[in-house]
Amino acid sequence: MTSPLDQFKGVWLGDFEFTQRPGELPIPICFVTKEVRTGHTLRLWEDELRTAHRPPFPTGPESLFISFYSSAEVACFLELGWTTPECIVDLFAEFRCLTNGRDVPCGNGLLGALLYFGLDAMDAVEKDSLQELAQRGAPFTPVEKATLLDYCESDVRALDKLLTCMAPQIDLPRAILRGRSMSVDATIGRNGVPVDVQIFNGFRQELHRIKAQLVERVDADFGVFVHKTPKVNRVASDNTMDEAGDADPCLQLSFSSALFEEWLARNGIPWPRLASGKLDLEDETFRQMARLCPAVAPLRELRHTLSQLRLNHLAVGADGRNRCFLSAFRASTSRSQPSNSKFIFGPSVWLRSLIRPEPGKALAYIDWSGQEVGVAAGLSGDKAMQTAYIADPYLWLAKAGKYAPSDATKKTHPEIRDVFKIVYLAANYGMGEKSLSQLIGRPQVYARELLRLHRQEFSTFWRWSDGVVAYAMLHGELWTTFGWHLYVGPDAKPTSLRNFLVQSNAAEMLRLACRLTTERGIAVAASVHDALLVEGLADEIDEVVVETERAMREASEIVLGGFALRTDAKIVRYPDRYRDPRGECMWRIVMEILASLSEQAAGVQGEGAVACSCCTTPEPILVL
Repeated sequence: MTSPLDQFKGVWLGDFEFTQRPGELPIPICFVTKEVRTGHTLRLWEDELRTAHRPPFPTGPESLFISFYSSAEVACFLELGWTTPECIVDLFAEFRCLTNGRDVPCGNGLLGALLYFGLDAMDAVEKDSLQELAQRGAPFTPVEKATLLDYCESDVRALDKLLTCMAPQIDLPRAILRGRSMSVDATIGRNGVPVDVQIFNGFRQELHRIKAQLVERVDADFGVFVHKTPKVNRVASDNTMDEAGDADPCLQLSFSSALFEEWLARNGIPWPRLASGKLDLEDETFRQMARLCPAVAPLRELRHTLSQLRLNHLAVGADGRNRCFLSAFRASTSRSQPSNSKFIFGPSVWLRSLIRPEPGKALAYIDWSGQEVGVAAGLSGDKAMQTAYIADPYLWLAKAGKYAPSDATKKTHPEIRDVFKIVYLAANYGMGEKSLSQLIGRPQVYARELLRLHRQEFSTFWRWSDGVVAYAMLHGELWTTFGWHLYVGPDAKPTSLRNFLVQSNAAEMLRLACRLTTERGIAVAASVHDALLVEGLADEIDEVVVETERAMREASEIVLGGFALRTDAKIVRYPDRYRDPRGECMWRIVMEILASLSEQAAGVQGEGAVACSCCTTPEPILVL
């Protein structure tokens, strides 16, 4: 019986052990590879890897490379200067695809995958100790060297067993597309995001005092924080935690929901509530309300900053580049889920102003305009929604319902546009009128009318959306353009099913855009939900943007059967820095605090103290 793998002259399994400090590039320690058909195995130690000028097997289209979480392996290929394999099957991605929506009792790692198929697996504790040995780095004793090589080879043998079980279920052409995406992730991770290290270090040194003064300054307009008495042996709340998990001595303050409720009443602001009647204080609710009511935005940024600001975790290397694993295919929709604490785009938006191009270079943040609306329009084939998308989907619907005049624009009617932006979001997620009314701060009957208007104007979309839910419940599965599967169990929520194809095909589109852009020689520094951050020379960045936008348009057309999505580009040239308008106010405040603390330190230290220029020189504000 023939196998799809028979089309390749060689099928090579491979695994690296390596050391990698946060934000740094990997240091390969050893590599073991095995050819599936012949069983020929090679074990290479660090000195042999460094002297080799190419991989120990062919990497062209006639060979297939198989690994588990191959972006780590490709990162080592790149570090060694080796040609990366053209054809890759990543058994992590394929295991996620095969089991997405199913119960995976032992997780999605290699051990979990082996146990899922009833295969023998190394003890988790032993595996963790060997990984810790590799992460410790050189020098290694002869015994440690032999131990690591044996451990590396054991993972390759495990891959061989796993491949035997999984091969009949792997859709090879699409699996190779996913494997190529993992390879591109390694390239993106190697590029990294340039960070202003001088300011970053200033933030880290003064983190506790910055937090304390942030509360003092921002809360002056709200009065919703109260001092709390430290208690012995009591676990601190998120708002009072430092990097080690201990109570921050500079921030013994707590958010008071009662005082916040009084502030809302004084300002006449309606707020979503839980079934219990209490205020909904989830960050997502704050985020949505901040978009509808800008007065809330500084408080939302403050709460988010206090709960997530862990600067010691942000992975910045000695070269000033933020690097971390992008964690591809982690979400059920196949979206990447990089660590919120390690990735520069994870924490509060104001911290993104740490992103700054190097001298002579520029960055461009290029995103799809209204990607989810465009994907829904393209997948459903709703001509009215496609027309709305090409114009301005939010104002188009507002005008259709006579909620905005025919000449309304984003500048003239931003509030009503924001309301209809949430209407689209509610429709995609199958949100009811009650939830929508809470989000937009309008009566339930008003929300009901907005949802009715959406169904009326986009009837084709709703037939498609209802059909997706019905098909999923009837057949027990859904899949994307490139075959990413979701298995639907009896407890599946219709609201999640309704939005799955939009989110998952948007993820496919982003991965494809990353591949098309990277393979055209453009340096992608990061991929962010619906956008690419690309880098180039300052005098060439305009051409880089044109080529990136062309690739992103092509990716949307491929995924959506010819329907193209628009893109917006924001260019930042040195010495300017990246700015997100949502975090601009908080950035200004933090920089003022840092400058003040620097001046205080200079006053204490005398003439020998030198304040950093970033704290003493006002910066030009670049509004993106």
